[in-house]
Amino acid sequence: MPRALAVVLEHRGEQRLDEAKVLAFQRLTAKAGELASESPHKIRDIDLREEGMNSCTTPRYVRDNKGSCERGKRRLPGIALGTIACLIAVACQADTPDESTKISSNSANGTEAKVRALLDKTLKNLRFIEGGSFMMGDFGPLHSPDKLPYSSATDNKFLHKVTLDSFSMSAYKTTYADHDVYSEATGRPKVGMDDLTRKKLRHPESAAGLKWQEARDYCQWLGKQLNLPMDLPSEAQWEYAARNRGQFFVFATDNGKSEPGRNVWEYEQRQRYADEHSLHPLAPSLPLGQFPPTPLGLHDMMTDGFEWVLDWYDPNYYKSSPEYNPSGPAKGKEKVLRSFQSQDGSSLSWGDGMTFTRNHRHPDPPKLNIFTRKIDPDLNMTTGTAARCVVNRAAPTSAP
Repeated sequence: MPRALAVVLEHRGEQRLDEAKVLAFQRLTAKAGELASESPHKIRDIDLREEGMNSCTTPRYVRDNKGSCERGKRRLPGIALGTIACLIAVACQADTPDESTKISSNSANGTEAKVRALLDKTLKNLRFIEGGSFMMGDFGPLHSPDKLPYSSATDNKFLHKVTLDSFSMSAYKTTYADHDVYSEATGRPKVGMDDLTRKKLRHPESAAGLKWQEARDYCQWLGKQLNLPMDLPSEAQWEYAARNRGQFFVFATDNGKSEPGRNVWEYEQRQRYADEHSLHPLAPSLPLGQFPPTPLGLHDMMTDGFEWVLDWYDPNYYKSSPEYNPSGPAKGKEKVLRSFQSQDGSSLSWGDGMTFTRNHRHPDPPKLNIFTRKIDPDLNMTTGTAARCVVNRAAPTSAP
């Protein structure tokens, strides 16, 4: 239990708080600390109700021994300003007099239960990937029967050695159901709620269409809740995992091959499945996990949506990439995308979606109508770009 929280409990004569209050205290501590570092007076702007706590009318109030709110007259010595706000917030459990701003306890408890379920699911779906060395890039000259490159792209041609530390990766891309819990918990609007996406592309178990920053924010939020160093994968981590720890896997499937209907979508099979789930046949993602995973336990690494990685895109980066844990150029205009949003296995056989294929896109693409060449605020440009998180820790991470 945080020491500051223990001080509050001692002051109130209590021995314990339930798990929800402890989590709320931790969230509020983080926010108060951030605001205090900017300007101390901003602490007053925190809405304690949004942090999962009831409050008195302002942070200057505390609870007396009779259970009512009164102005605090004592200052706790040796506690940072951000922490003082948190101490008062935890100690102050009375409802605000403003009925219009009260939070339903059932609603709060429902959100907390959803978050706990998401965190349990996240831990359960992490797959440990032991680090090692591999030759990153189009390995056709080393592996193909004719010793020629597999793809015609030029940005993956400089084969170079990469050595990575161990890490863990999510078995699945982030779904709309996953991201909706995050949106509810953080008070952010749900993604993919424009008419077209909501009606014909959005399924709870499909890969959520996200901007790059939305994808990274989600992974880092999970990490904060779990106290784990979580983020988007680096481009090198993604390729190493897709290639079953750097082996010569052309496709990220259970056997390194594309076999439509068995380990990737076959065209008519995909059309039928989309129709059964009332989705558009060209939806970037259908419900995930329909085919066997890779030997490492990773699903849909080559279909059902591009995946954002950390790295900025530079077509010539491979020529200067460091060997150990490369993280991409220091700056750029576009971010690298891996995986693919293929409709079926035939497009994969044309050279798209291979384990070393590099795509790239602006992290927040402009909503440009390709027909009118004008900005259209109703367009959703990120339905096909998804997230898959990693834990940058060299030991396996398992559910408690």
